[in-house]
Amino acid sequence: MEPKPWRDRIRDEDALLQQLNDLVTAAADRRAEALLEGVADLGTVADVARELGISWTAVDKAIKKYERRKAGGSATTE
Repeated sequence: MEPKPWRDRIRDEDALLQQLNDLVTAAADRRAEALLEGVADLGTVADVARELGISWTAVDKAIKKYERRKAGGSATTE
């Protein structure tokens, strides 16, 4: 059996990378929505961060990235 030509392999890998990027973006969106729910429940980004044991900047950045993506169309997670 002959191996696939390199151009076909590159196309296949590019398609896989796009699928994975779409999955990562969807997961980041769901996570940010959950973080926003946490802010609504607990009151502040800092309270959510404390609850999760992560920095408030990580929570804030995830939420802001999500809001930018939703406002401006499709930004990637790269």
